[in-house]
Amino acid sequence: MRNGRLPDEVEQFTLAVPGGARTRRTQQRPYEGFERADQLTTASHPLVLDLSLLLPRFLMKLNNETVTIELKNGTSVHGTITGVDPSMNTHLKKVKMTVRGREPQALDSLAIRGNNVRYFILPDSLPLDTLLIDDAPKPKKKKGETDPATDMSDAELDYSSEYEDYQDDVEFDDDMADLTSEAGSVSDSGFSPFGTSTPASASAGGQGIISFASSSAAKGKGRASIAGEDLYGQVEYKVLSLKQLEEEQRRAVEYVEDMLKLKPESAATLLRYFNWKKEKLIEAYMEDAEVTLEKAGIREGGAQPRLKRVRGFVCDVCYDDATKETLALTCDHRFCKACYSHYLTSKIIDEGESRRIECMGKDCHVIVDEKTVELLVPPDVLDRYRLLLNRTYVDDNPRMRWCPAPNCEFAVSCAVAPRSLDITIPTVQCACGHIFCFGCQLDGDHRPCCCPIVKRWMKKCKDDSETSNWISANTKECTKCHSTIEKNGGCNHMTCKKCKWEFCWVCMGPWSEHGTSWYNCSRYEEKGDTQKDAQSKSRAALERYLHYYNRFSNHEQSIRLEVDLYARTEKKMEELQEQSTLSWIEVQFLAKAVETLGKVRTVLKWTYAMAFYLEKNNFTQMFEDNQNDLEQAVESLSELLERPLEEDKIAELRQQTTDKTVYVAKRCKVLLDDTLRGYEEDPPRWIWQEPIKF
Repeated sequence: MRNGRLPDEVEQFTLAVPGGARTRRTQQRPYEGFERADQLTTASHPLVLDLSLLLPRFLMKLNNETVTIELKNGTSVHGTITGVDPSMNTHLKKVKMTVRGREPQALDSLAIRGNNVRYFILPDSLPLDTLLIDDAPKPKKKKGETDPATDMSDAELDYSSEYEDYQDDVEFDDDMADLTSEAGSVSDSGFSPFGTSTPASASAGGQGIISFASSSAAKGKGRASIAGEDLYGQVEYKVLSLKQLEEEQRRAVEYVEDMLKLKPESAATLLRYFNWKKEKLIEAYMEDAEVTLEKAGIREGGAQPRLKRVRGFVCDVCYDDATKETLALTCDHRFCKACYSHYLTSKIIDEGESRRIECMGKDCHVIVDEKTVELLVPPDVLDRYRLLLNRTYVDDNPRMRWCPAPNCEFAVSCAVAPRSLDITIPTVQCACGHIFCFGCQLDGDHRPCCCPIVKRWMKKCKDDSETSNWISANTKECTKCHSTIEKNGGCNHMTCKKCKWEFCWVCMGPWSEHGTSWYNCSRYEEKGDTQKDAQSKSRAALERYLHYYNRFSNHEQSIRLEVDLYARTEKKMEELQEQSTLSWIEVQFLAKAVETLGKVRTVLKWTYAMAFYLEKNNFTQMFEDNQNDLEQAVESLSELLERPLEEDKIAELRQQTTDKTVYVAKRCKVLLDDTLRGYEEDPPRWIWQEPIKF
């Protein structure tokens, strides 16, 4: 490799990303990132690298081969890969490669060349932190000896991963090689490939702003770190309590109050009228303050409303002339306290109104502000009023949503534009633990399927369109009265029960014209052929829909049965403790496996909805290959969890379950990462059968 370009004779090269996702043949494609690799200086002890990013099929080809690793600076190191067992398919095994040579620099940009595989290139943007396992013994430092961290002459490559049947040739674009999460490790505490773990920071009572554990991820373009794992396409969001919502409103009111020199009550009323859009409010006010205030229901200049006893006053509502407390807004329409209180209570409790409660006077549109409400209603009604104000604040803000979980009072703020929902899937998690889509507000995580496709799929599954499709595929209309007829026998001679018309089921022509070929129609009629062709297409469309729907429904049913699986797993965990020396913590691998299984089944479920709407092309084929690979891994893990406990195989079961859980989670992350990246590619990787817009 010279000047970042593959030799002419190389027909193909591969960029390694965990598990692989798509294949393409390439002729002389320049590897633009080759000169941007980070430098790695030498050390005096072996560097142990986790090469779980390498595809098993490639390693199997390289087994027992002497290979050459070509480095960025033109130097090369040589070594032999050993320990690969081609029969591996269920257990984790160690594959070691020891290389010795001159200063192995820039190990994140290298090529491996052997007899069977010419080049295997690690991506330039892959940081060594992803591969480095810092458990190599560090020799004691002698006088005059360099630091092991900065001096390296030997390198040991340690591969540990699940072996499955992959495609031989897998390639990734440079823009797909940006992996910043760890390659993947597992412990009894678990492995999460998902971008919606509970947000990391929240103060007592859920009042603190809940955000991602990695602030750097949140700042970037659609990437957020959860539990040490990065998932491409995750949006930035924060969860707000009622107190935080009130604080945001207070700051907005103070801003407008200071800018326009208005009373706080007037500023709040204006903000609610303009749906809390400060810029729009200020622009309108500067253009015509008087008209703006009038439209918002504000009359400036009058005294702040207060309770007052007026001699000889007769209330226009109850006509009581007794001297008692009354109240008038700045419009001077006065009513007794009892009537005003009843009016406000009815508006708040019965009608759910809060921000636009108008004066009781006829044809008066002056708004009752919050301070006035405080004077007139009992505490329980006032609490309801403030809750409604908070609700309208969230409802008026297109970048806020209430958590749909029952009895949850948290709101989620997310700056995702509705027009981007065809390429962004804004999955968020509330402080209460509930996961939902910020875009379409569907409960749960529907990645990798975007919101417009989810909407279409849900409608298709709920309406009667497929019933009509079945009728179209399995019945025909009488050519005379157009009644729908289903064939119930093998004979082609059909008689309509409604109009008694006799016709041929094959060509749809009159039966009287068939002569001696009554039961063996070989006639060709353009009209009949067209009708038969339409029916074939309808039948094919129905079969295609049922293929995807049945798989979608199967995973949905499995997820619903998860409660029973959890119960059986807990019982199995108790049995494990009784039959072995394992502690409660050590048997948590079963609970983690069940949790991972449920989450990955949800992802798989939505991949079938997505695949249904995809145009058939090479990218779709590779997407379905990844889907199939994940499907097999999920079923393999599910089968492990259903196995009966055998006392002499507990250690083996624990190892197999832990390994398979890691593998399933990593494969799921690969599928999600690659699919979500495909939404943002230019030109788009995913081509839909029909235009999508949310």
